[in-house]
Amino acid sequence: MSPDVLNRHLQKTLSQGRVAVSAPAGCPDIQLYLFDPGVLDGPLSHDEAQAVVAEPAYWSFCWASGQVLARWILQHPDVVAGKTVLDFGSGSGVVAVASALAGAARSIACDIDAAARDAAAANARLNNVEIDLCDDWANRPGSVDLITAADVLYDPENRP
Repeated sequence: MSPDVLNRHLQKTLSQGRVAVSAPAGCPDIQLYLFDPGVLDGPLSHDEAQAVVAEPAYWSFCWASGQVLARWILQHPDVVAGKTVLDFGSGSGVVAVASALAGAARSIACDIDAAARDAAAANARLNNVEIDLCDDWANRPGSVDLITAADVLYDPENRP
């Protein structure tokens, strides 16, 4: 997956949207393709603002709890070493990438958003690790040793 594909995803809602390589402040050991705020040279048009709200590109940001969890995994590699790790609601893929870097036997980024899966794949490649992708919890592999989830319970619709 390339940054051009991620740019096209962003440009579905934000005409000037693009990603840039960035190291999140909370997890500086990992580089990610994230939203480039340099494209915002003024207010959004009404239509673009509505489009961004209707179809937010959550994957284009590295949310705080994802950064904290990724950093924790990198600091405690024994938790994932040799295991199959599934990151639920993976977004940018930062936790899946951290798990792979920390020695997981298999790291899986699971997200229902196809653009998020593209971002996770691109970010894995950027960090020279391999991850697997899963499009839905119902399609997860049968055997998983550890499930991680960050920034998925903020929306009441995501709760049982």
